[in-house]
Amino acid sequence: MKKATQCVQAGYTPGKGEPRQIPIIQSTTFKYENSEQMGRLFDLEDNGYFYTRLQNPTNDMVAARIAALEGGVGAMLTSSGQAANFFACFNICECGGHIVSTAGIYGGTFNLLGTTLKKMGIDVTFVDQEASDEVLENAFRPNTKLVFTEMLSNPGVRVLDVERFAKLAHSHGVPLIVDNTFPTPVNCRPFEWGADIVTHSTTKYMDGHGVQVGGVLVDSGNFNWDEHADKFPGLTQPDPSYHGLTYTKKFGKLAYITKATSQLMRDLGSIQSPQNAFYLGLGLQSLDVRMERHCSNARKVAAFLDECPAIKWVMYPDLPSDPDHALQQKYLPNGSCGVMAFAVNGDRAYANRFIDSLKLITIETHVADCYSCILHPASHTHRQLSDEQLLEAGISPELIRLSIGLEDVDDIIGDLRQALGV
Repeated sequence: MKKATQCVQAGYTPGKGEPRQIPIIQSTTFKYENSEQMGRLFDLEDNGYFYTRLQNPTNDMVAARIAALEGGVGAMLTSSGQAANFFACFNICECGGHIVSTAGIYGGTFNLLGTTLKKMGIDVTFVDQEASDEVLENAFRPNTKLVFTEMLSNPGVRVLDVERFAKLAHSHGVPLIVDNTFPTPVNCRPFEWGADIVTHSTTKYMDGHGVQVGGVLVDSGNFNWDEHADKFPGLTQPDPSYHGLTYTKKFGKLAYITKATSQLMRDLGSIQSPQNAFYLGLGLQSLDVRMERHCSNARKVAAFLDECPAIKWVMYPDLPSDPDHALQQKYLPNGSCGVMAFAVNGDRAYANRFIDSLKLITIETHVADCYSCILHPASHTHRQLSDEQLLEAGISPELIRLSIGLEDVDDIIGDLRQALGV
């Protein structure tokens, strides 16, 4: 099936007399006929459901749709995008491990890796994704377990050279994990360029309507964990919590996602509710159509801002003048996303007056849904970072993030025009 069809059909095929829509299985537990049946489930000997904290049919149907869209072998829904990123890393990187990450990632993820994981004994080295090969090579250590990055950085909207980072990670025997939230699999499938694990905040474009918080972790099944067994004992050595089961021997290409589900979700419980998964499934049905409109609107708005005398600079890779335009043409030829960054000609007070003068475009901490919204990262989402950390993350104090929605583009531009006074 092509992507547009997968958005609607993948993950669930109803039988005779069954509901056309993915059903909401709003139940914590599931009934079995005898003790042996239940025991085999707990030993991972049979497939099935016994407690929604680990798995739920509604969640699995939606996760299967996303796995199909990304071209992965399996996926697991989580309670948020932050939970997905944490699970993605912690599944293979424990106390004593080390992560290499690009610096220009979302501020919450920057804090997760740079502050919270450090409290758990996991170190991180942040690198500029445009740094030389020599600088990037020097970031690796013998205990490095993974490379983490974003396909389109938030909020800088920089395009990742996925092939370059995949080759770099693989040369050190570690997987590349890519947050693909902004492009979605409609505009880019990182697995096709060498990435191994993909994450999303499904709260964004996948939902598309701002009605649920969620995340997803998708496994390509391509990384050979046994080839680097010493680096990943959690997958290649017996798990005492499952009677000595070894994930790579038992589950093969599904080893990574099975461990994340049966071990991490079991112990940490960051499950997405079936109700939220249902909303997500509805959002996915129109994802292909919505992304086309988001991108076409954003290209017109970016062109307006790029020519506006009240604007200092615009960062949007679909613009021919953008430094990442060649990468956008390579990896995202149908369009990047509806998010862009820009700066006004004026100080922070002027920037705030401009934002406050908008009438259609709303001030929100959210991004990437049907409503056009705006924020000032240094004052909002990234306010926990120092000025030094902001610059390290590629965020200047003047940067404004604008997310273009599904409204008529003339109305969006008209609102920007009146707020800028041009």
